[in-house]
Amino acid sequence: LGILSISGNVTVVWIFMNTKSLRSPANLLIVNLALSDFCMMTTMFPPMVISCYYGTWPFGALFCEIYGCFGSLFGCISIWTMVFITFDRYNVIVKGISGKSLTNKGALARIAFVWIVSLTWTALPFFGWNRYVPEGNLTACGTDYLTDGMLSHSYLYVYGGWVYFVP
Repeated sequence: LGILSISGNVTVVWIFMNTKSLRSPANLLIVNLALSDFCMMTTMFPPMVISCYYGTWPFGALFCEIYGCFGSLFGCISIWTMVFITFDRYNVIVKGISGKSLTNKGALARIAFVWIVSLTWTALPFFGWNRYVPEGNLTACGTDYLTDGMLSHSYLYVYGGWVYFVP
């Protein structure tokens, strides 16, 4: 499944980059989604296969933190990119000609917003607001949701609200 996902997202990016008629502001968002999903699969799929083979996380604490950060980062980017794709489709379908068209500048601003916000949220655990740790079955790493305490819980609530509830 990982190889299929990587191949599919590379194909999407390649087609959009090499077909001039597809270079539109709305399609910049599609390319951003494909790029994020490609990055998710290339950084998450190989370590997951290896750790499942061994039945535990074999890569050490530092790589566990990086792995958890990448999963969170690319997941957040994909979710917020889909939000902006949805807003654009709503504008086109519901408002039609009376709606304001998405421009290249507007699409790039939305993409920059998505990356900056996502990088910010996923970097915060490196500065002490929660952390990335091995998950329950010890074959993957992610945000620490088991530690009790206001600091850990506050990050989960705010991050969960911003990344999952608001969209």
